[in-house]
Amino acid sequence: NLQVVRGIIDAVAAETGAPLAELQGLVTYVKDRPGHDWRYAIDASKIIAELGWKPTVTFEEGIRKTVRWYVDNPAWITNVKSGAYREWIEENYAGRT
Repeated sequence: NLQVVRGIIDAVAAETGAPLAELQGLVTYVKDRPGHDWRYAIDASKIIAELGWKPTVTFEEGIRKTVRWYVDNPAWITNVKSGAYREWIEENYAGRT
């Protein structure tokens, strides 16, 4: 998992121009949980076979697009930090359970 985290940090740093050391400083390492998975493996063969789905972007491209979206949408981040998004959810999803 640490390799994945390092890869994500590298991609975010490359996309934003943020200093790598600064981003690495934001990572908090915690003790493993009992029963924690030591390895994750993704096998998309079933969804490909049964639904015909295929990924359209690589993981790296997806990270770049995600970071770019956040950079291009600072108002969304402001609304999340302020809690204003809750009003939008209430307006659009009130009464749905």
